[in-house]
Amino acid sequence: MNYKLSERGLSSGLFVLSKWLVPPMVTTATLLLLLQVYGTGLTDPYKPLLVLQFILVSFVFKEAYSASMTEESLIHLVVARAIITWAIVISALVLIGFAAKVSDDYSRLVMFTWFIQAPFLVAMAQDIVSRLIVNKLMKAGHARRAVIVGVKDISRRLADGLVKHRQYGIKIDGFFEDRSEERVGEPPHAPIVGPINLLAAYVKTHNIDVIYIALPIQNNERTLALLDDLKDTTVSIYYVPDVFVFDLIQSRSDSIAGVPVLALCETPFYGINGLIKRCSDLFFATLALILTSPIMVLIAIAIKLTSRGPVFFAQRRYGLDGSEIIVYKFRSMTVAEDGGEIRQAAKNDARLTRIGGFLRRYSLDELPQFINVLQGRMSMVGPRPHAVAHNEQYRTLIAGYMVRHKVNPGITGLAQVSGARGETQTIEEMEKRVHYDLEYLRNWSLALDIEILVKTVFTVWRDEKAY
Repeated sequence: MNYKLSERGLSSGLFVLSKWLVPPMVTTATLLLLLQVYGTGLTDPYKPLLVLQFILVSFVFKEAYSASMTEESLIHLVVARAIITWAIVISALVLIGFAAKVSDDYSRLVMFTWFIQAPFLVAMAQDIVSRLIVNKLMKAGHARRAVIVGVKDISRRLADGLVKHRQYGIKIDGFFEDRSEERVGEPPHAPIVGPINLLAAYVKTHNIDVIYIALPIQNNERTLALLDDLKDTTVSIYYVPDVFVFDLIQSRSDSIAGVPVLALCETPFYGINGLIKRCSDLFFATLALILTSPIMVLIAIAIKLTSRGPVFFAQRRYGLDGSEIIVYKFRSMTVAEDGGEIRQAAKNDARLTRIGGFLRRYSLDELPQFINVLQGRMSMVGPRPHAVAHNEQYRTLIAGYMVRHKVNPGITGLAQVSGARGETQTIEEMEKRVHYDLEYLRNWSLALDIEILVKTVFTVWRDEKAY
């Protein structure tokens, strides 16, 4: 849901500057600075490039960012959006350069540095400027004024969110509640203005812009009567259902044939997010295979020389939506268990081959799973897949265990970089891992994936739990 500033705020030249002109101004300034730093100077080939990129960035970034300020303006999500949008601009520039046969006229060092630095600088500039502008507009009295109907846990959380995230541009006048303050307690950030039957009159006399109705869903008649009282006003009205009684995974609203529906448990990879996730998987898996292919050849030779049996070990795991997939690993044990009962690897496990302990200690046995990623069976980042036997054991013992299969399993995940790696000897240890897996589903972003990948590189060298 987008919460827009008042029309006075939206028409402000400062706001237009933030959402439309800041990106091309930053990319232009960055390129000019790099030309000076690398001693290239503003030569003729760069002049049309500056004009063309300014136009492209203005158009593409304007389409990518709405005119409203939402919670997505938090910096880590801004960065992710800036990278994707900038990639579109760069792709267009590269295609134009090849088509015009002028790509050799530009310094590769300048262009590469520009390509890498620009999206991060744009994201930081937009976030900083946007916050400054919102603060300025709110101090000047251009914030939208809101009231909340009903004092309960969900309305308290709403008030906290509106106050914490000033980028919504909304100021709370107060709450309307029929029960006394002694019964409901003091609401946060604003007082109880009066009973609900005085709401319509208050809205008309105090220039209220937004009403949030947080009444219990069973009070349908009361809500309809309240809406009827507000028909002769221009106030925006939102109903706030108390969905937090559920354990939400990627909740969102939608409609089917005009019927509103609310997703309570859904994959984060719908729409453009699915495309972003798949493209990032293909990019990182291909890069990883190229970088690790010499190591994989050496590991394959070492396995054949030190133990009998195949180089690779294929095991059934649960993949997307709980369907069975085959996951590849370098064989690190003398057995290839894939039946109804599978014993987890333990420290000083007697089943390990001569180099098996080394492979598992540094997660080198997992390298063939980059192939699973290219096949689309796995992802670079996601909940780690467990053997089918372990899944059948834990799905009946841990609430929400199977929800982790709403996405492809990953080579690494939030649990693995948060200390929940290695053997799980107790239910509590597996519950901890599942907790991190569900947190990943709730909070997924491309930036989070990149952060987990970077942390994984350091974790595999320091973590003593892998064996």
